[in-house]
Amino acid sequence: MLIKRWDPSAPKPSEITPKALWLDRRRFLAMSAGTVAAGALLGPSQAWARNLPAYREGAVTLDEDLTDRDSITSYNNFYEFGPDKSDPKRHAAGLVTDPWTVTIEGECARPGVVDVDALMARHDLEERIYRLRCVEAWSMVIPWVGMELGPVLKAFEPTANAKWVEFTTLFDPEQMPGQRRDVLPWPYVEALRMDEAMHPLTMLAVGLYGEVLPPQNGAPLRLVVPWKYGFKSIKSIVKIRFTEEMPRTTWNIQAPSEYGIFANVNPRVSHPRWSQRRERRIGEFQRRETLMFNGYEEQVAGLYAGMDLAKWY
Repeated sequence: MLIKRWDPSAPKPSEITPKALWLDRRRFLAMSAGTVAAGALLGPSQAWARNLPAYREGAVTLDEDLTDRDSITSYNNFYEFGPDKSDPKRHAAGLVTDPWTVTIEGECARPGVVDVDALMARHDLEERIYRLRCVEAWSMVIPWVGMELGPVLKAFEPTANAKWVEFTTLFDPEQMPGQRRDVLPWPYVEALRMDEAMHPLTMLAVGLYGEVLPPQNGAPLRLVVPWKYGFKSIKSIVKIRFTEEMPRTTWNIQAPSEYGIFANVNPRVSHPRWSQRRERRIGEFQRRETLMFNGYEEQVAGLYAGMDLAKWY
């Protein structure tokens, strides 16, 4: 499979802090029985997962240090496995991700059901390093592996009536214990406007740090929209629906005064219970200023020209 690298002109490249300890840990795991056991969990149709590119130190960078893998995989919002940040890692290990299919429906010429393995065979993978900013004022810098969303959606031939794209997470309370409680209206639903979904920064991620996505991070397929708050980057996707009307999304239903449909990172619009002007990067003590559109203003501000971003938050 062809592996492409993200254009270094967006975002700006630079050197990053060496992570010898991380690389040494990977070498150890590669020789351990644990790696053999992890490989055995991959089904026969997941050959693509064995061919993910190994993470290369400094290959693609932001002008910031990466968040270490242990933090990325241990500190998560994934309410399907529980409301605490540590719940997903503790409860998600048994999630069955092979086989996995995604249903395509709505305003498109080619609806149906597609297997993730077939989807992977049609699209090239690339590595992109993006910031992830959460409403709770914490952030990470993550080396994702995945594919640009736009070409994936175009393959299903959305019609002229398709103004929005709606995504739905797996609903399976047996595997996802958090869904046994009415913490949120299940299943989890998110949506993007069509031009947002087609923007070249928007991606479907299948891996991080050169390895297949762990279940707690949204295996086998999750959205990554780097200029929006993290709750927009829906995990473990099982359905994509093209719609003419704005969909109703989970957090916007749950708390419309706190979580807007657009959820663009905007430090000038405060959450009702705290300010969004500053954030804490996981692994750092000192807070930093929050960047407009999470630092991607130059690339995406044009999508919202003329909009009142305080009203459409």
